[in-house]
Amino acid sequence: MIEEPFARGTTFLHRRDARVKIIPAVIITLILALTSSFLVAGTGCVLTAILLSLSRPSPRLLLKRFCTVNIFTLFLWLTLPLTYGGDKVSPFLFLNMSLDGIRVATLISLKTNGILFCFLALLATSTVASLGHGLEKLGMPRKLSFLLLFSYRQLFVIHQEYLRLQRAARLRGFIPANSLHTYRTYSHLFGMTLVKSWNRAERVHQAMVLRGFNDTLIPLNQPQLCRKDYLFLLTILLISFLLAAIPFFR
Repeated sequence: MIEEPFARGTTFLHRRDARVKIIPAVIITLILALTSSFLVAGTGCVLTAILLSLSRPSPRLLLKRFCTVNIFTLFLWLTLPLTYGGDKVSPFLFLNMSLDGIRVATLISLKTNGILFCFLALLATSTVASLGHGLEKLGMPRKLSFLLLFSYRQLFVIHQEYLRLQRAARLRGFIPANSLHTYRTYSHLFGMTLVKSWNRAERVHQAMVLRGFNDTLIPLNQPQLCRKDYLFLLTILLISFLLAAIPFFR
């Protein structure tokens, strides 16, 4: 089963309804993604980091996610200062470093980490099932909600099928190598994985029809919005509005 380590907790953010976390997450992400202001990106990164600290994540898991995402920003830091160009170029050792490239890499890093902190604080603190039902209640088409929930449910099943086929190949003496036989074997593994996934999907559909499935997914927990949810939503929206308005006050 796919693990959701950030969704386990009893903090204030974990107890909030998924609907009141999806809306500000989308707004904050759009603000950070579209801004070209260092002040907005830096302030947003700090605010989302504070919001993330309220969910009390595991430091080890947080560091793992942080390093995974920033591998891509590290690649930008290695390339943009050397290739971006611009009017301002500063010599560093035997290299010409573009100051405009450094600015762009810094801006992208702030925006990337701000969005990462926002997702971990607001979306990762809810289960995928809660997010799927929350999106449906917010007006998302039911078919897309079904697609999200069933894809999440079956991903680990497909992975288990692939591991089982790979284990069977190894028991039959298969040793990966840079050869045509290896490529052909892996193509057969992927093909059989798709076939078995299709067969599993057919059996799941038949089982659901036999149990009277009427195109409606009923969640086990049906939380109701409370005063704290509305207050949280209003506070985050106000902060988002102020964040978006920063460039107009300069």
